[in-house]
Amino acid sequence: MANLVEPTTPEETLAVEAASRGRTAAIAWIAAICTLGGAIISGLAFGNLPGYDSRVVTITDALSDLASGQKLPPGRAVLQLQYIGDHPLPYLIGPLLSAIGGLLIFFVLAFLFRATRARGGPLAQIALIAIAVGSISYAVGSAVVGVMRVVEGMNLASDATNADALDAISSGPIVAGTVIQLLGSLSLGFAFVLIGLHAMRVGLLTRFMGILGMIAGATFVIPLDQQGIIRSFWLGAVGFLIAGRWPSPVPAWDTGKAEPWPGRQPRARGGAEPVPAPDTPAPTPPELTQGQRRKKRKR
Repeated sequence: MANLVEPTTPEETLAVEAASRGRTAAIAWIAAICTLGGAIISGLAFGNLPGYDSRVVTITDALSDLASGQKLPPGRAVLQLQYIGDHPLPYLIGPLLSAIGGLLIFFVLAFLFRATRARGGPLAQIALIAIAVGSISYAVGSAVVGVMRVVEGMNLASDATNADALDAISSGPIVAGTVIQLLGSLSLGFAFVLIGLHAMRVGLLTRFMGILGMIAGATFVIPLDQQGIIRSFWLGAVGFLIAGRWPSPVPAWDTGKAEPWPGRQPRARGGAEPVPAPDTPAPTPPELTQGQRRKKRKR
């Protein structure tokens, strides 16, 4: 997969790709499963956090409790962080699966990058750098945030206050992991858009898949796909394209050359379809009989 010399002929392109197409397709499917599984597990885990149904302590309640010598109940942030520390498994599995999915995206996008370049796609090396930086940063940031959140929950004191809990989830490692994850999201979003656009132009991706890939890239920056459904679907579908199991023919994967999708037929002014000129000769009148010719001469 790490072929440094770019192929120069369509035959060489197909030979190089054949050695890794099956492996890359499997990686795309695993990345889709990890991305979707991590999002689902994290969503369910955070949806089960306690504290949302607890009593809201107002200032009047707090002053009354203090005056009577009663201990204030723990705040929502404390309850939730302690719960994460007491039930660490789902809060570790979710982010780690997302991190694995993000790391595997590198192999899928890098394969599409080389395939697009081999077919004449104008992809600069900056796209490959964005893929590498984005995948690694997103994976590292996701893992650091997930692991450190659990660690802070385990280390939180039993008599901690809300301020202590908020300080814990704003610790240096969590903030650093969040920044690294954000950098990875921006880089991966940029890479998805570039790869989706140029792979579609050379015919490696259908128009639907190219546009969907660019939308998936935008969701790394705009939080419209927090469950990772669009990204997971795109990765799984790209796996079928790379494996040669797409329902309709995609010629660029078989010829090793750019096979742009045919454009729409030009329309006439006013939006009407152009009417082709008739190419059949006008019918000739039938020959007159001898009696018809005599009547015509008399007239």
